[in-house]
Amino acid sequence: MKIIEIAFSCYPVTDVARAKAFYEGVLGLKATSDHATEHGHWVEYDIGQGTLAIGRAPGWNPSSEGCSVGLEVEDFDRAIAALKAANVPFQFGPIETPVCHMAFVRDPDGNSVGIHKRKPGHG
Repeated sequence: MKIIEIAFSCYPVTDVARAKAFYEGVLGLKATSDHATEHGHWVEYDIGQGTLAIGRAPGWNPSSEGCSVGLEVEDFDRAIAALKAANVPFQFGPIETPVCHMAFVRDPDGNSVGIHKRKPGHG
């Protein structure tokens, strides 16, 4: 097997409308696909070359201990201010490392979402 790219990352959610309010209303993402089937409900957001998805399906439950996606933002300070203004719960941060600024917040189901900004020269 040869893996050539990450096709998508997906978070399980319990309430798709509530999750869409967060990902679209708070984070400002635009849905590129939104479909419900007998197997669940899926919403996709194309970001650069990748896709972030949210979904609801039987037996697939959110977890505050699961994997996290890191979203690269244009203006870190403005993003943090907007998240605080929206009363989004912070898991940790914001912090500064030698290569970036980052913070992790929680979506309405407790999934961890990273907010990230690389420093110049670290791309």
